Parts: sequence; C-alpha cells; structure tokens
Amino acid sequence: MNRRRLALCLVALSLSCATAQEPTRPKKPGVTSPNVRIPIEKLVPDAVFPMGGAPDWLAIDEHAWVSNAPLGNVTRMDPKSNTIAATITVGKEPGSGLAAGFGSLWVPNCGDATLSRIDLATNQVTATIPLATADSEGGIATGAGSVWVLTDARSTLARIDPATNKVVAEIRVAAGSFAVAFGEKSVFVTSTKESLLSRIDPQTNLIVETVKVGPAPRFLAIGEGAAWTLNQGDGSISRVDLATNKVVATIEAGIPGGGGEIAVGEGSVWATSFGYPITRIDPATNTVVQQFHGPGGDAIRVGLGSVWLSNLRAGNVWRIDPRRIEATRAE
Repeated sequence: MNRRRLALCLVALSLSCATAQEPTRPKKPGVTSPNVRIPIEKLVPDAVFPMGGAPDWLAIDEHAWVSNAPLGNVTRMDPKSNTIAATITVGKEPGSGLAAGFGSLWVPNCGDATLSRIDLATNQVTATIPLATADSEGGIATGAGSVWVLTDARSTLARIDPATNKVVAEIRVAAGSFAVAFGEKSVFVTSTKESLLSRIDPQTNLIVETVKVGPAPRFLAIGEGAAWTLNQGDGSISRVDLATNKVVATIEAGIPGGGGEIAVGEGSVWATSFGYPITRIDPATNTVVQQFHGPGGDAIRVGLGSVWLSNLRAGNVWRIDPRRIEATRAE
C-alpha cells in the first residue's frame, strides 16, 4: 500500500530505504458486467475522517488506525464518536502496513528503516526498532506470539519477539516477496516476482506449502477458509483453499497495476484500487457482485461492524456500514 509512492525498501548495511514516485497505473477495464458497476458518488459513507497528507495503511483493533507517510504520523479514529482520538508522530514515511497486537500498534517506517511500537493504552511510542522493509507496497502481520515483517527483496521474513523487540528468526522465502498475513495458525507470504503464495508453519519456521497463483500477487487476506491474493499483473484475485492449499477460483476483478489492497469480513471479500475504490466479491459464488468506480480508494479493512476505506488522494478515510454498500445498486 504506500504503494502509490512505490518505494523499494532494501536492507543494506545502513538499513536505509529509497523512495520513488507513485507509479503510473495502466488503464483498468474493471468488471464487464454492467449490473455491478456503480458510480462511487452513489455511496454515502457513515462517517468521513479528514486527515490531510496521504492517509494510507489501515489497522483495526478497538479503534481504527491509519498511517500518513508525508506527515510522518498515524491517526487513531474513535468508532464510538466517529472522531479523531489521537495523532501520533512516528518515524519517517510510515508505510508497508500497520498491525495491531500485543497491546501495541506496529508501524514500519520506510523513510528511516525503523519499526515504531505504539502502546495502545497510552498512545505513546515505546520502542523504535532498527528494521527496514522489503518494499513500501508490502505488509506486516501479528500472530503466533510474534510480529512478522519482510525485510529485503531476496527475500527474508523477520520474526520479532514482542517481549524483547528483537528479531528471533529469519526465514528465507521466494524472491520478490513483500506482503505477509497471518491466519489459520499459519503465516502467508506472496511473491510478486515468482507469482507464489508461501505458507509457513510458525512452530518450525519452515515453508510447508507453495502455491502458484495469479500473475504478480501482492496483497493478501485470510478468511472464509481461504487465502485471497490480489494479482497486480492482470487484476484478478486468486482464492486458495486452506484445507487443500490449492487455487479453487480465479476471480476477474479488472483491477491490475500497482497499489490496491484486499480484506475479508462481514461475509464478503473487499478489494480497492485507484479508480475502483471498492470491489465486493461474494465468497459463496466467487464473483464480483459490486464494483464502485470513480475517484477514491487506496487501502481497505473490515472491522467494528464497518468497512474502512482510505482515500489517499482525497486525504480522508471513510467508514461505511456494509449493509449500506450492499443496498447501493447499479443504475
């Protein structure tokens, strides 16, 4: 996701990270079924949180969080009052995901190759860990008593012990792996270069399965008994059954190119990209049932009974009741 800037963060001896401009995205066709295409103007959010800057990555715990690379901060949104509860300064250019866990919010900072740890009770940064990320279009995950971050493009998955804030294991995965997710007692990593999904057993720190998915997978989500990869090469979404570790569906979402994100929750799979802020997929049929087109989009998360959408170019975050989304019909 801080994808639009598409900074490639490489671990060097100095643990530095270079930043590039937002990529030029190819023209996207979207889905072809006219009955599911809906102008985004028809969707009215339940709340809008103005941020300024470029609000990007999202995380949900008892609150909702969003990072903002140009402002060097993260913002905490109160779901009870729909107001901004706190804004916390972190490192330079926070990007490559947000994750909540172990009483903390974990924030990779691409600009200075650090990982900020924020106490959820006090909104204070309690640790700054030297650690670069493999790419600004990446991700971070918590699970199995650890924090998981990809740290270079070769690629290395770092396992951090939250009790010590130290890297306790390094796992070599397929080259060009940038995003990581946790679910079903496993760690999952996508290789954009090799078009692979790797499944890692946190009990052994070993890769137990590799699955060929769509071209150039980047973002992924776990839910509905499956891993879902957003494939930047052709804009499709691969569904990998976690019982068999096989691709059981390829969903033509029509959202190729750099950026985008995917989430699972409230009975649907949700994807976002610039120009197509929300694409909703029914996991019962593996089809796109709604696709909103127009300005907006960037990152998407589901939690607290809502869909949360960051609109990077508009400088705001939307909170939307999924029932409102489902009730919005095509013209």
